[in-house]
Amino acid sequence: MQQHRIIVLGAGYAGAIAAGRLARRLRRDDVSLVLVNAEPDFVERVRLHQLAAGQDLRPRPLAEMFAGTGVDLRIARVTAVDADRRTVTVTVTDPAAAHGSRTEELPYDTLVYALGSGGNDHGVPGVAEHAHDIAGRPGALRLRERLARLAAGERVLVVGGGLTGVEAATEIAEARPDLAVGLAARGGLGDWLSPKGRAHLRKVFAGLGITVYEDTAVTAVEADRVVTADGTELPSAATVWTTGFAVHPIARATTLEVSATGRIVVDDTMRSVSHPQVYAVGDAALAMGPGDKPLRMSCASGVPSAWQAADALAARLTGRKVPKVPLRYFNQCVSLGRKEGLIQYVTADDRAVRAALTGRLAARYKELVCKGAAWGVANPTNGLPTRRHPLTTPRPTEPTRPAEAARPAESARPAESARSAERPQPAEATPATPATPATPAAKTSAA
Repeated sequence: MQQHRIIVLGAGYAGAIAAGRLARRLRRDDVSLVLVNAEPDFVERVRLHQLAAGQDLRPRPLAEMFAGTGVDLRIARVTAVDADRRTVTVTVTDPAAAHGSRTEELPYDTLVYALGSGGNDHGVPGVAEHAHDIAGRPGALRLRERLARLAAGERVLVVGGGLTGVEAATEIAEARPDLAVGLAARGGLGDWLSPKGRAHLRKVFAGLGITVYEDTAVTAVEADRVVTADGTELPSAATVWTTGFAVHPIARATTLEVSATGRIVVDDTMRSVSHPQVYAVGDAALAMGPGDKPLRMSCASGVPSAWQAADALAARLTGRKVPKVPLRYFNQCVSLGRKEGLIQYVTADDRAVRAALTGRLAARYKELVCKGAAWGVANPTNGLPTRRHPLTTPRPTEPTRPAEAARPAESARPAESARSAERPQPAEATPATPATPATPAAKTSAA
């Protein structure tokens, strides 16, 4: 039997876990497992606000993480996916090539799409030119450099009142008490939290001296200020844009069925509803949770979605029962600097309940969750013993020609919850606790 070719695109939390879990579920002689990522290191996205504020993060080379696992790591940038021909086009850095890079086409039998998301400027003028984002490592490093150049008393304005904004504002204010830090929120500060959670958030903001502009919509960003919907100008030497996330545009350019926001529509095993050879995990997937609500973009959703996809794919290839684990939420974890935190307990569909954990204990809880998420990437079966099973499903036949069918219409399933327009999905969501199939959802960004 020829090897079944599996390609995983993206090595964030979801992609790296999916690749590692598949490697521990399938026999190496039966599968070729390739993981494509643009950068050589795993990035702890849930800590990028810390990186931006001047803290150093532990390097986590992917080559070391996947050494001896059977995963073939390719450092390359994905430029196209042909879901009908079942190929992926990548650009590889090559100093010997004419333009310093070369293009390769990789065929697959099964694709796991985990290209994730980046910042979303929502079309607001000036954001791309003048604002900083912390949706990725390059943006966090640029903000770090900018903050280091600011003199005492200069103003930093964080735009976006979700959890990325809250975490960024408190981290910067704690690390640089000499700066005048402000936060502009479209709604009220912490309006999604319980009364106890909101009270604690306001207490921490007041203690750090953060100025809050509530019910404030920013309509333009300039080099030294932002302009609000009512024409007010707020001075800012460094504007941090945290108003939500947008998925990688490649999926929208394929024949895969996607939502209005470009997320791949999947079933409850994370398999594409239009192309059964494709699975999508993490922010890239539009998956439905409790109450038939779309799961928000977050590490808390991404980690269990990767478990689900990897286990379902492995089961289908080895002729075993396909597991279906409900994806639900338990809490939202928020760091408020290094000394304070907030753990907001929620319903299965992510609505706040009265209970909340606050203070130093909450900060330690959040830190434990972040460490657990990184540990879970290196230990994708959560330290439990595993058995590799032989494939029973024959490799699919090669496509003979590109599909000529028209692209499917946009999914009729809900693309986003009504709340997501006001509070975009978190760029770094607090990871799920590694030992639990349905993990505590930690919400760590949005605006």
